[in-house]
Amino acid sequence: MSYELIAVLMFSSMMLMLLTGQRVFAAIGFVAVVASLSLWGTGGAEIPFSAAMKLMKWYPLLTLPLFIFMGYMLSESGIAEDLYKMFHVWMGPLNGGLAIGTIGLMVMISAMNGLSVAGMAIGASIALPELLRRGYDKIMVTGVVQAGSSLGILVPPSVVLVLYGMIARQPVGQLWLAGVFPGLLMAAMFIIYIAVRCHLQPQLGPALSEEERNVPLKDKLKLLRAGVLPLVIFFAMTGLFIMGVTSLVESSAVGAVSATLAAIYKKRLNRQVIENTLRKTLAISCMFMWIILAALCFGAVFDGVGAVKAIESLFIDQWQLSPWEVLILMQLSYIVMGTFLDDTAMLVIVAPLYIPLVGALDFNLIWYGVLYTITCQIAYMTPPFGYNLFLMRAMAPPEISLTDIYRSVIPFALIMVFALAIVMAFPQIALWLPEQVYQR
Repeated sequence: MSYELIAVLMFSSMMLMLLTGQRVFAAIGFVAVVASLSLWGTGGAEIPFSAAMKLMKWYPLLTLPLFIFMGYMLSESGIAEDLYKMFHVWMGPLNGGLAIGTIGLMVMISAMNGLSVAGMAIGASIALPELLRRGYDKIMVTGVVQAGSSLGILVPPSVVLVLYGMIARQPVGQLWLAGVFPGLLMAAMFIIYIAVRCHLQPQLGPALSEEERNVPLKDKLKLLRAGVLPLVIFFAMTGLFIMGVTSLVESSAVGAVSATLAAIYKKRLNRQVIENTLRKTLAISCMFMWIILAALCFGAVFDGVGAVKAIESLFIDQWQLSPWEVLILMQLSYIVMGTFLDDTAMLVIVAPLYIPLVGALDFNLIWYGVLYTITCQIAYMTPPFGYNLFLMRAMAPPEISLTDIYRSVIPFALIMVFALAIVMAFPQIALWLPEQVYQR
């Protein structure tokens, strides 16, 4: 049996197990172990074992549970809800102002959490009911919450970029910095779309009534302080890292400690908050660890049979595709897989193939990490089986149907495709900031 056929058999076996509903880490790890033992006997166990030990010795891995802890601490202590009250008062007088404020809320939640699921939960439970009660169009605001929550996997501290850095062996700090401007660009494009559409069709996002606008300046300023605390936490975590005061792991520890101190300052740290935060942190961290471990084992075996060279030969030598055509095909395959897999599963399935190929085509792996993340955001919202679509269906009130959810994401998905094209055409949007910081 040729090595190419072995690679195809491994990949198809893994996909078949995933389609039967097996857990991602179990399907990937099982195929890797069986293939290794079948090809090289008992000595083959050294290949996945060596890959696993490299992961355990990777010091930046400590950032993963610390950032997840920080995000859940801020969420469970109600600081995210305070932020929405601030946006509600300050942005309410504009047509579509509350929807614009929701995007602002999502950007700040992303900067505190790094997970799209957390942003979706906060947006669906806090912002969505308030927007509907204020007479906002249900289709538009459903899309706003989904699009805003997707920023969580791009704006630092993105957990997805941490995972990409682990698998691609790229500096997580540079990946975070690379995600800043593309994330802000996408958020700005969402805001412009909402503002223009609500200006042309005011009935989609009516402004607050005159009575509700008459909030004393003293109360407005008091609510404005709700946004100061998250900014302090974000600066303490990311600002110190950019200035070179703290390392990556130290900055994650600063974020976790700052979030806990913020909950104490707000007098909201109790046993229930601590227990919920620790349970969720442990569950998410363990899930990611198992998936990364399985992915590295699979990748080691997959590379060992020469699959990466075979794929490179197929695209470049036999099909004679240009590097950019290969890159576009990769992004399209992510969108297709995103209709039935989440971002982590997509990454670990194709990372053994795509990441070495991207390097062989002389593309920057930091830049490609941003492209991968944006494509995951698009895939999350692509009907009929996008991951975010079903999360929203589970969290949305009964009056929002699945058809409404499908319709709501179309304009935002198109905006994301446009943003992806811009970042592909102008790589310096992603690369300028990490180059400036790391050159200094």
